Amino acid sequence: MRLHRNLCFAVIDGLTQIFNEEQYADKVIQQLLKRDKRWGARDRGFVAETTYDIVRWKRLYAEIAEVKEPFDRDNLWRMFAVWATLKGIKLPDWKYFENTPTRKIKGRFDELSKVRKLRESIPDWMDEVGLAELGEAKWTKEIAMQNEQAEVILRVNTLKTTKEKLQNILFDENNIETVFIERYPSALKLTERANVFVTDAFKNGLFEVQDASSQLVAEFLDVQPGMKVVDTCAGAGGKTLHIASLMQNKGQIVAMDIYESKLKKLKIRARRNGVHNVDLKVIDSTKPIKKLYNKADRVLIDAPCSGLGVLRRNPDAKWKLEPEFLDRIRGVQQDVLQQYSRMVKEGGKLVYATCSVLPSENQNQVEAFLNSEGGANFELLKDKKILAHENGYDGFYMALLERKS
Repeated sequence: MRLHRNLCFAVIDGLTQIFNEEQYADKVIQQLLKRDKRWGARDRGFVAETTYDIVRWKRLYAEIAEVKEPFDRDNLWRMFAVWATLKGIKLPDWKYFENTPTRKIKGRFDELSKVRKLRESIPDWMDEVGLAELGEAKWTKEIAMQNEQAEVILRVNTLKTTKEKLQNILFDENNIETVFIERYPSALKLTERANVFVTDAFKNGLFEVQDASSQLVAEFLDVQPGMKVVDTCAGAGGKTLHIASLMQNKGQIVAMDIYESKLKKLKIRARRNGVHNVDLKVIDSTKPIKKLYNKADRVLIDAPCSGLGVLRRNPDAKWKLEPEFLDRIRGVQQDVLQQYSRMVKEGGKLVYATCSVLPSENQNQVEAFLNSEGGANFELLKDKKILAHENGYDGFYMALLERKS
């Protein structure tokens, strides 16, 4: 591979924003890709994947390059040189790469790779928490998998098409090849990465991009057409839209969130998907919640969490997360379980879900709820613990509870 100066400059600019200005990697990369209209798909792919790669391996590359935060541009070029050397890319004769010790880089990599927290490039506290909660064997495999690049998975919008039809449309119109995934009824997996958002199929609402594990949550909720369903932490609505398709647009979905901006995005997505049974409610006080007490056939609590099951998609979260946040979010999780469970009517069901792999955010929260006064009328029907290294997709947890009559 030959390195092009303008593409490398874009990567360095992006890393400056992500590491030093604490901007979100996905937003930075979206902006970078608009920098030069002459860039082709391969150029944009290089910028996006190289930036994500160096974000993912920040700690390891910084240790090898012997640089410390805050990184100035010379530091970032040294980290870039580490990335290129380990990828086997010949460094061009640029001033940024003068005196790069390529042999020493490989030796340092071999040496540091013996220590898990350096090999997997994670903060000390994260390694300690993962080890304490999952044990040596599982945590070692799980955090290694969380450093693999995530595959692109689509969820077919069955309100508008079928899996077979969408597969043919993407291949015929865009030369995008996909395969079915066994036991995931609405999923298509791309065989090669591609920008699916520019396709007419996406613009016409035939699919959404949604990881296979995430697609299991709406299925777990056991919804039927005609029900009243509340999605309490709807966000931009990936699971809301899936629920709507499972309900065949019949019945009512109340999509709630504390952020109005996210619900506005859901409104746009719902229109594109042909979904018209969703009511949007901003949680700006306890009033919208209390109005729904004992009213819902189904309630989904896709709870705020550490996101330790989806680091493959959000590698910069490793550097933004702090142990104090984890302590705080556990309190929030129990609070939303206590509050939002009161919306479930007798005989109704509730799903508590997170995209974390930590038991303290998952089964321990459900157990604490069931042992509390607020959870006394609920029973656990089943739960599912998904580790990325075991199934190849995002780490997730989901528990199905029923309110007794």
